[in-house]
Amino acid sequence: MTDVVMPQMGESIVEGTLTKWLKKAGDTVERDEPLFEISTDKVDTEIPAPAAGVLAEVLVQEGQTVGVNAIVGRINEGGEAAAPAAAAPKKEEPTEAVRHEAQVTRMETPAAPPAAPREPPAAKEPAGPLSPLVRKIARENNVDLSAVTGTGAGGRITKDDVESFLKQKQVPAAPVAPAAPKAPAAATPPAPVATPVAPILRPQPTAKTRVEPMSNMRLKIAEHMVMSKRVSAHVTTVHRVDMTRVAKMRAKHKEDFAARYGMSLTFLPFVARAAVEALRTWPIVNASIDGTNIIYHNEINLGIAVALDGGLIVPVIRNADEKNVLGLQRAIVDLASRARAKQLRPDEIQGGTFSITNFGSFGSVFATPVINQPQVAILGVGTVEKVPVVVDDAIAIRSQCFLALTFDHRLIDGALGDQFTGKVKAVLEGWSEDVL
Repeated sequence: MTDVVMPQMGESIVEGTLTKWLKKAGDTVERDEPLFEISTDKVDTEIPAPAAGVLAEVLVQEGQTVGVNAIVGRINEGGEAAAPAAAAPKKEEPTEAVRHEAQVTRMETPAAPPAAPREPPAAKEPAGPLSPLVRKIARENNVDLSAVTGTGAGGRITKDDVESFLKQKQVPAAPVAPAAPKAPAAATPPAPVATPVAPILRPQPTAKTRVEPMSNMRLKIAEHMVMSKRVSAHVTTVHRVDMTRVAKMRAKHKEDFAARYGMSLTFLPFVARAAVEALRTWPIVNASIDGTNIIYHNEINLGIAVALDGGLIVPVIRNADEKNVLGLQRAIVDLASRARAKQLRPDEIQGGTFSITNFGSFGSVFATPVINQPQVAILGVGTVEKVPVVVDDAIAIRSQCFLALTFDHRLIDGALGDQFTGKVKAVLEGWSEDVL
């Protein structure tokens, strides 16, 4: 019998939610065949079977959150489902003689002396490791973690524990009414009529509505977006960029690129390459904030937002400054395809220093993206389209798009944000680098 355990999907991950079983008890499974899906703070992914055989037991149901290395099921390599557990033997009742002897023993045993008064307990330390997110929320809200009760594995304090603690502090205690003086017995007033309490209204499905709980991914996205808006001072600057040179370069190599490498050549790797040049010029945009400290990153790790069914994820291209357009396009296609197939590793969505989101692929002209914490900026790319413009006092047709840079005003001022975006614009408008 082989135990199936909840894997540790990253150094700081200590629990995961089993979102879906891909096999049911009694099904035959092959080694490394997808067995179940999990969701963590970092990634949603499929977990393969550790051995071949029959899924004998399912110990954790869909939707349950358990700690890493917890047993979620068992695989019988012999090929049979587990037999039901044997009934426990019935406990024998003590005889009358045994009960009488126990009673006499209790009567003859002197009572234990009263225990000495205990010293007040010392402030308890938080149990288990604390994730960076828990420490960050506690630091920002001045929470004493020793006062928070942990519900995670081994008593570990989770993000939900800290948020529940904050909500309890925000609810004011109901005032205690002073006791009314006792009336004389002869003049007892009539009992007051109880005032009905209004019920808590929750949305109920009707003929015109449907109520569904958020998916685990949607809950994580919602928490991350609200946290980002609460932490960073968001400002967005928008620049119009002439993409005609890039469009001609792309048109020239598009067919050869697809034939040689088996993938399309899009506008996104050009923008990523230009962003890398701007990050080299303005490294503070590649930084992050830790309290009152600025952390400058020596590597340029680009996060590329990928739309999924019912959500999004931001896998990371590591050392993006070492790649040309071809290398960036390959990395984008690879990460996006594996993200949609739920095959990303946890380390592939961590460590990003700057992000790019391409909402132009859905026809959007420009938008104001939300910063991907703990980064300090994100670049949004609008759709590239041909428009009539004035060039040297004449009307010309040019390929243009809008770039929207959202930055954290705590660290980046408006002038610097415009200088950075202006650098990206200059590289794209004066494009001279070959793509092959």
